[in-house]
Amino acid sequence: MHGGLGAHIFAWFWAHYNGPLEKTYGELKDGLFQGIQGEVLEIGPGAGINLRHYPKHVHVIGVEPNPHMHKYLRQAAENSGIALSLQNGHAEELHAESASKDAVVSTLVLCSVDDVARALQEIRRVLKPGGRFYFIEHVAAPRGTFLRRTQDFIAPLWRHIGDGCNPNRETWRYLEEAGFAALDFRPERISPIPLVAPHIVGTATK
Repeated sequence: MHGGLGAHIFAWFWAHYNGPLEKTYGELKDGLFQGIQGEVLEIGPGAGINLRHYPKHVHVIGVEPNPHMHKYLRQAAENSGIALSLQNGHAEELHAESASKDAVVSTLVLCSVDDVARALQEIRRVLKPGGRFYFIEHVAAPRGTFLRRTQDFIAPLWRHIGDGCNPNRETWRYLEEAGFAALDFRPERISPIPLVAPHIVGTATK
């Protein structure tokens, strides 16, 4: 959906109706992002909802595959006083030198990348030694639960209407297998939409 009318509509919707998401996730982001510094690469920044939560001194490189998001991102950067550079691209192939970034950020993005393992390898590659990957992601409900059965059933339709989003992705397993030196995350029982729960919030250190 990253081209054409669908991508345009998707960008417009998230630029104008992200208020409920801010109520749900804003406080989590403030706590998670407070230690970020230096050069930050954000994967899938969308309409720029995260920019207001970054410390003012950082430089953000946004890798956003939907070109219709870019005008909203630039406006969000201007409104929040954050230095922003934009790139077209995908998480599985980041156009950045190895060991060049202080931090990488992903919020509600790993659910929709085509190849999670490859994306995490790219994230680890571009991080400096000691650099951190900061994430907030919705993940699959425990197997055998009613919610998980519902997620599994609706996943094909959900991917179609949700720009590739997988409601039943066990993202924590990919993180555990990605080879980071340290992984620290916690579950969060939050969800503005019942199908996209639970969540994990944390960091992975190179």
